[in-house]
Amino acid sequence: MQILDGKALSDQIKLELKKESIKLGEKGVTPGLAVILVGDDAASQTYVKMKEKACDIAGIYSIIHKMPTTISQEKILETIAMINDNPNIDGVLVQLPLPKHIDTTKIIEAIDPKKDVDGFHPFNVGRLVAGLDSFVPCTPLGVMRLLEHYQIDTKGLDACVVGASNIVGKPMMNLLLNAGATVDICHIFTKDLKAHTKKADLVIVGVGKQNLITEDMIKEGAIVIDIGINKTEDGRIVGDVDFANVAPKCSYITPVPGGVGPMTIAMLLENTIKAAHHR
Repeated sequence: MQILDGKALSDQIKLELKKESIKLGEKGVTPGLAVILVGDDAASQTYVKMKEKACDIAGIYSIIHKMPTTISQEKILETIAMINDNPNIDGVLVQLPLPKHIDTTKIIEAIDPKKDVDGFHPFNVGRLVAGLDSFVPCTPLGVMRLLEHYQIDTKGLDACVVGASNIVGKPMMNLLLNAGATVDICHIFTKDLKAHTKKADLVIVGVGKQNLITEDMIKEGAIVIDIGINKTEDGRIVGDVDFANVAPKCSYITPVPGGVGPMTIAMLLENTIKAAHHR
């Protein structure tokens, strides 16, 4: 069993991106990322701080637009329009979730697709489905980079994706399909989850439910990617996989924390640098 170390790989990627930022700087381009943070959700604030710190390491200029929970949808749209028109900003990120009175779809659709470094705009979603170059959501892109780094070829593998969100599950499915895997996707209405995971060579789970994937649900030698993030009663951060019991059966497995999480931020930086190259 080998641990897939996302922390080490993400640190390596940040240093490579720093070199790219320097090269862009020699051409008079400083990569720029604008983040919109609405409300005072503790987890969102933590993520944004981590992204800000990572931007500094990679040589990316970042600005955070902090807004109160009571902000109107129109004000957010005005801010996005301003960022879209700013030639010094290459990427726009709206930290989710947004307050209930805000239409998240309208907000995402307002972002210029060429600055959509989160890969959530329907334009980029469509290009991903068609197998064309696009901005890809950072978490599933990070999973693919992690697999590639450890020379795990997904072509021909039977893969099971547990969770069908627009942010993780659906783009993960499309990336795997484009890479030649046979993909099974499961969700809250799946009748017998174990029947799907047990036969899979590769299991990728991201639903936010502790110990959802147990030892009896995984076949010997499987590759397990845990995207879930849960906080235990004693304050520990754990994933969706019962790591202690599942890991011994695996050929490869990601830890939580230190697996996919750091890769998500690294891919956000990579997407921002990619956007800056097209300025």
